[in-house]
Amino acid sequence: MPDWHFTSDLDEFLDRAHDFLHARPDLHTVQLTVTEQLRRRGPRAYGDQPPFFGFLARSDGEVAAALLHTPPYALNATRLTADETEALVDRLLALGHPVPAFSAERAMAEAFAGEWERRTGVPGELRESMRLYRLVDPTPPAPAPEGRARVADASDRDLLIRWYEGFVADAGTRDGRDGGAWADFRLSYGGVTLWETPDGTPVSMAGVTPAVGGQVRVAPVYTPPRLRGRGYAGAVTTEVGRAALAAGAAEVLLFADLANRTSNALYQRIGYREVVDWAVYDFLEKAR
Repeated sequence: MPDWHFTSDLDEFLDRAHDFLHARPDLHTVQLTVTEQLRRRGPRAYGDQPPFFGFLARSDGEVAAALLHTPPYALNATRLTADETEALVDRLLALGHPVPAFSAERAMAEAFAGEWERRTGVPGELRESMRLYRLVDPTPPAPAPEGRARVADASDRDLLIRWYEGFVADAGTRDGRDGGAWADFRLSYGGVTLWETPDGTPVSMAGVTPAVGGQVRVAPVYTPPRLRGRGYAGAVTTEVGRAALAAGAAEVLLFADLANRTSNALYQRIGYREVVDWAVYDFLEKAR
């Protein structure tokens, strides 16, 4: 019978879960991207609390599911059956591991929230509904805005910090990362592209995660409020996707908040297609 194993050792987790995670890099983009950042930046990449990893192993040793938790972010898990979800809740409660929030494919997140409430009496509150998209048919926006894309460099650091903080504020996310540390890491591998007007003024940005497992994820995309509605976000997102494919990425992915009809429509116009819906649930009280 499959059994959950937990560890705080990133190398152990990646050694055991590598083949499973790389088998579906689209569905496992969060796990792949987060562990790559932890590998590059160290265990405090997402906050002061140490990360927590888990994998579900069958009797033959093959991994069937995985999870990770980088506080203050939600615990994230791959697809699970109903029995596996119940077993996960049992083990987390037995360990006393805190679960302030849970993130997964929508059906999986709903199942976990229901099982958590059944076992603890604490209901889950839906915080966010998202859709994961894959770039399938790259289509430049028409009409395209004037200007050009360029990769951000060290001279843009202060701008990137301001815009990253603006993105976090707009998204209402619980982000434990320092804006300066985020900017420095992205600059270290050319991970932010700016769209600038013909006079050289930056007006929008799109970031991209490091390539791992053949996939990259576009994030964040941000345009200051006063500059929105002019096509800048579509132009810079198109350029980031084009560059990632040219660099050899097999999968270019992004998440969009389903509450934002404008961004979802934009991404579909420039060639992104639905992969799966995602959800994040908060558990605001302590388990009994």
